Amino acid sequence: MDPLEPPYPRLLVDPYEPAFRFYDAVLPDLTGCTLARGNSASGYASWDAPDGRTALALFTRSAMAAVLGEDRMPGGGASLVIHVATRDALDAAVSLCAKAGGTVAVPVRDLPEWGPGMRAAHLLDPAGNLVELQTY
Repeated sequence: MDPLEPPYPRLLVDPYEPAFRFYDAVLPDLTGCTLARGNSASGYASWDAPDGRTALALFTRSAMAAVLGEDRMPGGGASLVIHVATRDALDAAVSLCAKAGGTVAVPVRDLPEWGPGMRAAHLLDPAGNLVELQTY
């Protein structure tokens, strides 16, 4: 099971717009990362490194809580996103994480509202950090 790309951090933020404006203002000059998706009103945005890989994403905390349920939301404001190549690889990745001590918070499901073909599972690592496994 080979990942398609390295993991990247996603900050869960509310309010979204000030966080978006901050990262959009500083990331290009500080890191060379440029806005790849989203805008100040979209509730989701990501910036890509010069090699085209996602370096940072922002997502509204409230939108993540709507998917996970408020009772499953971790206390912190970040998650690690790991993209896998296929739907079969996603199921295998969830199994691997669970066997390694992760807790499945929300099992694999389709999330078309997040993007065409989006499928994801959400887990908590043993320290309670949110991990999203996704494919599209």
